[in-house]
Amino acid sequence: MTNSTEQKWPIPVSVHEVEHYMKQRVGLGVTFDLGVRKLSILKTEVQIYFVNGLTDSMAIIQLIKELVEINDHEKLSTNVFKIIENRLLNHSVEKTKLLDEVVTQVLSGLIGIVVDGEDTAFVIDVRSYPGRSPQEPDTEKVVRGARDGFVENIVLNTGLTRRRIRDERLRFEMHKVGVRSKTDVALCYLQDVADPDLLNILRKEINSINVDGIPMADKTIEEFILKQGWNPYPKVRYTERADVAAAHILEGHIVIFVDTSPSVIITPTTFFHHVQHAEEFRESPAMGTFVRWTRFLGVLTSIFLLPLWLLVVLEPSLLPEKLAFIGPNDQTNIPVIIQIFLADFGIEFLRIAAIHTPTPLSTAMGLIAAALIGQIAISVGLFVPEVILYVAVAGIGTFTTPSYELSIANKIARLSLLLLVAFFHTPGFIIGSTLLFLFLVKMRAFNTPYFWPFLPFEPKGFLHIIIRRAIPGSLLRPSIVHPRNRYRQPPK
Repeated sequence: MTNSTEQKWPIPVSVHEVEHYMKQRVGLGVTFDLGVRKLSILKTEVQIYFVNGLTDSMAIIQLIKELVEINDHEKLSTNVFKIIENRLLNHSVEKTKLLDEVVTQVLSGLIGIVVDGEDTAFVIDVRSYPGRSPQEPDTEKVVRGARDGFVENIVLNTGLTRRRIRDERLRFEMHKVGVRSKTDVALCYLQDVADPDLLNILRKEINSINVDGIPMADKTIEEFILKQGWNPYPKVRYTERADVAAAHILEGHIVIFVDTSPSVIITPTTFFHHVQHAEEFRESPAMGTFVRWTRFLGVLTSIFLLPLWLLVVLEPSLLPEKLAFIGPNDQTNIPVIIQIFLADFGIEFLRIAAIHTPTPLSTAMGLIAAALIGQIAISVGLFVPEVILYVAVAGIGTFTTPSYELSIANKIARLSLLLLVAFFHTPGFIIGSTLLFLFLVKMRAFNTPYFWPFLPFEPKGFLHIIIRRAIPGSLLRPSIVHPRNRYRQPPK
């Protein structure tokens, strides 16, 4: 047998053969965290296998106590297996005839109980994964709203979602990915709403993943199911907020949960899903629309502000007379395009450094960079002040983008436009902007147009993107997800 997916091993009737298998193939007696507790129940040997660190010790102790007390309250019987089954005080007890399944479940944090003379084992869920408690995600904070976010435990994450959608048609379909890691991956959807064709595609793609393990969790899953290559623009949306995931599930999206990851994958998504934020739906429609427009402006600024400014610097005749003040007033020996790239990469250095810098020091580092490095660079003539200004504004626009992946993709697009403008001036800007637009329009994720509802144009969907409508007025689910049930609220 090369791996557990190629050959299924039945459970031997002798517990000594099970113990031999555990020693030879699983490392019993070598790996310190794999343990076994041997009991004699009504003169029948019983073995309990578990992994320290993934199980609830008190639950195991209580189970062992109940099993040992069988000797005090039961007479000798030939049906020891049935007696033990009735004494397993746990809400989740399953039986299996496959030894591979027992090993997989034990290594997942459950316990396996084998009884001598029986070819069936008990698998009991007493998992207690190490991890943190739910807390608000750092990248998706809101002024008003829930403070609980997803964590690295898939069981807690599904519980946070179930708490918000108490529908009997909510499904968490479990799969295991990775020949060695056997990571839990769950597809979450509403049975009577989600698109069955997309669901079948996701099942097929996930089950076809053939890899040792997925230590990078959801990102690895994304790369396998989308095969995105070098395209920087995200085709799925990540979120760490349980309320955001629940809102998309109710719309008809399918959400992918991966154990060990505090974020989930939402699919299908378009460009405009990445520029929406929970804050818009925690305020009044007017306030939410204002915030949304401001965010759209920030996204456009992050892409086009620097290329446009560089264009008018290189070709001042494009500016009307009243705007002739735009452009550097001081002359330097370094070309403006080099200054822009140095400043832009400088901001990127600061962002990366802030991630790797302890929190108490990151604020001080930011002050030093802003107050000293920036000012000294201007004083020595490395930068003109206008470069610092426009690079900073473009950087702020980047940070207003809710999706981290989209903000980085927009930065790559901005740098590409800057190079085209530097070499070809006005034609470079026009051609670059057109190519970017056509590239985004042509993109599809799971046969979903990336620029929907702008292209292909759908008036109702486009209006819903531009204006944050009140929830009572949102009667229909988005057509882009192909929901089986279009109505979010029963028609009157």
